[in-house]
Amino acid sequence: MVPGRLGNRFRAAGHSGYRRLRTYLIVAVQAGLAAALSWVVAREVLGNPDSTFAPAAAVGVIAAALGNRARRTVELVVGVLLGIAVGDVLVLLLGTGAWQTGVIVFLAITVAATVRGPGALTTQAGGTAVLIATLTPNAPGLELPRTINALVGGAVGLFVVLVVAPLNPLRTVRRVADQALDLFAREMTASAEALARADVGAAERVLDRMRASESELHRLTEVVGAAEEVVRFSPVRWRRRRTLTAYRRGAEHMDRAFRNSRSLVRRIGTALRDEEPVPPDLPAAIEHYGEAVRMLHREFLGGREPVGARERVLRAVREAGEACRQEIGFSGTIVVSQLRTIANDLLRATGVPADEARRLVRRAAAGH
Repeated sequence: MVPGRLGNRFRAAGHSGYRRLRTYLIVAVQAGLAAALSWVVAREVLGNPDSTFAPAAAVGVIAAALGNRARRTVELVVGVLLGIAVGDVLVLLLGTGAWQTGVIVFLAITVAATVRGPGALTTQAGGTAVLIATLTPNAPGLELPRTINALVGGAVGLFVVLVVAPLNPLRTVRRVADQALDLFAREMTASAEALARADVGAAERVLDRMRASESELHRLTEVVGAAEEVVRFSPVRWRRRRTLTAYRRGAEHMDRAFRNSRSLVRRIGTALRDEEPVPPDLPAAIEHYGEAVRMLHREFLGGREPVGARERVLRAVREAGEACRQEIGFSGTIVVSQLRTIANDLLRATGVPADEARRLVRRAAAGH
């Protein structure tokens, strides 16, 4: 049994690593291109003999996060300038040495954290202050080349991710969404089957898997944000704006639905352990909910209005309402209530306004 479980874990880790590689390989390509181009610009075009920081800054812009790269570029450059300013002033006042370096870095990071908080600005301010404190006596005139390199690296990094090698937004989102939403729908189907068979162990395993897979939904949100940044700034991807905007809004509500679904599965386990009666309409409602997740994904990718997903969500609410009017226990009624909350999340993910979503859920729960 132990070797079998270890084998399953290794296979799962391998599949997970392969999925991450497919998603983030474009980042490695972009970073390599940006590093090479920024080095050429800094050294060959601008004639800066010490061009090390240009590729470092370019890679920092690309690798820091998939989204918000424009903001991070500004933070990086401002951090360099802040580190230079603080470092120069304190070197003049304190001189150089071990304790002076510690004080200079402490004050540079304190100022940066006060201005922005943790992030690229604070990191670059601290790193620049170190160089100013330790290298200025041996390498005077470091300030201007490092500032220029920061600008070159940031600009080249943005140029690569937005013009030279922008990610294909829909393909990237589709690849991650296929995994995340299929997993979501599959676990809802598994929880419906566990409830129908009164299998407590199966319900607990579903909950364990959902806890372990939360990163999949987080990755979807991250990739959607990065794709939206590309279609906002990259001319070659502008035509994808509407589709990505809908996906971003949907991803936010899907993340909330997933979290609420874990509470639902937890309550299913409680109902089964307490041997409460389970009306057949209740597992059917949860199964319809899982199918609605699948339909929503297909309709979004097809560029269609998610009418089918909305109808399936409301069908799940109606069937849960029927279950509530039959013999049902305390935990069963909580499952019905949670399913209505999740249905509201899913309707919001399809683009239904908040007030309208609540009205539709109430009507469906009443059997209309």
